[in-house]
Amino acid sequence: MNNEITTIDTNNYAIMAKAMGMTGEESSADKKSNTLPRFRIQHSPIIGSDKVLVKGGTFKLDIPDDKIIYAESAKIRPFVQRFMYKRFVKNMSAKAGEPQGIYHKTIMSDNLNIDLKDNQGKFNCGKPSGFIKDFKALPVDTQEVIKQIKRVRVIFGLVDLQKCVNDKGESVKQDTTPFIWEVDNRDAFKTMGEPFKQFSKVKRLPVQHNVVLNTEERKLPNGNSFFLPTYTLNLKDTVDISEQDQETFINFMSWIDNYNTYIYNEWDMKAKKEVTEDEMETVEGFIDVKAEEGK
Repeated sequence: MNNEITTIDTNNYAIMAKAMGMTGEESSADKKSNTLPRFRIQHSPIIGSDKVLVKGGTFKLDIPDDKIIYAESAKIRPFVQRFMYKRFVKNMSAKAGEPQGIYHKTIMSDNLNIDLKDNQGKFNCGKPSGFIKDFKALPVDTQEVIKQIKRVRVIFGLVDLQKCVNDKGESVKQDTTPFIWEVDNRDAFKTMGEPFKQFSKVKRLPVQHNVVLNTEERKLPNGNSFFLPTYTLNLKDTVDISEQDQETFINFMSWIDNYNTYIYNEWDMKAKKEVTEDEMETVEGFIDVKAEEGK
């Protein structure tokens, strides 16, 4: 039987990619997507023997297998926004050197108005579906779980760090870099949603604008500080879309797709395991009943 493909069909990527010998490239592409630099706020200062090397409230860009750099101000160009839930579950029996816990994470979606599968075989990291009218009426255990769950605004884009330094406080240079930023603080989540609201009002795409970021300090009751992002957006200045931007956008979408595929696979594996265990309990219970009846 002859299964050779004799025409190019751009609407059937999977078959054509296999025919063109691209299957082996997928693993390397997946590996590349996992190395996306992570952008966040560094809340604590880095202190040397006799001076502060990096101030608290600076932006931190962690570039895998390369370096970590810091800057007091940053200019980002957002390409994609997604939403997810995450919850950190502590490992209470962890010993020194062992993981202190694990993150439960959902898939990334363009909104939070639907149930999102997570990597534990459940939905929403344990948050009940729908609107909760009376939080205090929920079981105490459910209340505690909900308190641990964070809404996350995930921003993908390009970042330029202003006057950046390394962890020794030494000046370094860094080109425009792609990034992922998981904004999980409640106030920061709201703040970083404002530029997207403005884009929507004027019918502009996020990628058409730069957003300048700084931070502001907030004090905790114990005297410590944390920092929130502030932004400046000039809607009069627009950025033209280049061919390189098109490729960058495709890479971000591929990263999201790879991530979601991983979460879907984890959900499928653990959900099936849970169902199987429940089924076994039902079967064992059925057998026990029969055994009792036979006595």
